[in-house]
Amino acid sequence: MAFSSFSCGLASGRPEAHLLIMKDKRAPVDAGRRADVSTPRSDVGVVEAFVRQARALAQARKESGRLILALDANMSRQPTWDLACEIQAEMFDAVGSTGRLDVQLVYYRGFGECAASRFVSDTAALKRLMTRIECRGGRTQIGKVLSHALKENARGRVNALVFIGDAVEESVDELAQRAGELGLKGIPVFLFQEGRDPAATRAFREIARLSHGAWFRFDRASAGTLAKLLGAVAVYATGGLPALEARGRAEDHLMIEHLSGRKR
Repeated sequence: MAFSSFSCGLASGRPEAHLLIMKDKRAPVDAGRRADVSTPRSDVGVVEAFVRQARALAQARKESGRLILALDANMSRQPTWDLACEIQAEMFDAVGSTGRLDVQLVYYRGFGECAASRFVSDTAALKRLMTRIECRGGRTQIGKVLSHALKENARGRVNALVFIGDAVEESVDELAQRAGELGLKGIPVFLFQEGRDPAATRAFREIARLSHGAWFRFDRASAGTLAKLLGAVAVYATGGLPALEARGRAEDHLMIEHLSGRKR
């Protein structure tokens, strides 16, 4: 399955109304007379019932969302990459049969390499993409990831960007500018930081604040928590805050607290 590089290396069926046909025993209308075309009250009731049913079907329609999953694939990240391969299924499981989630994998590694896959809609396809990639030494390229999300949103609505990493080796001011643009476009960034690098913490929290997203810290011992939070992000991407509130799990409430600014 091919990846595309972007700039600087980063390159129904309609419900049918059932009509009851009855034989009309009235005298035929003379050709010269105009027939009464007013709608009988019984037909008005049928139409109103049809409209109510159509509205109910529209409200029950599955929600859908597009999410970008971005990871640092530099050499030190191989164990976390392997972990992400295993837990990414939680995103699709969280949405389940209530919606559709399309995920695009974005990664950077080595000397200026940054690439994006096509969007996929099931865990098996995403895992196949991820297992083909090996981590290589290099510097962070978070700015390219944020810029790519803006470009992808111009082609089709992006509901959320997830980033998993542990370091920042770029200008925080430039990253903040991109994060602010994402916030204006309604694309929250959910950052999952491994480790306790204070410079990365400051940068990640600022990106989350400006994009109206959320920042979380994790380690490999808390893989279960990370998986659940990824699931909450997927639910948010397909249905927003109402979907998180409706599902109502502990990780959903935690995500709502972060998004509302009660936890920073």
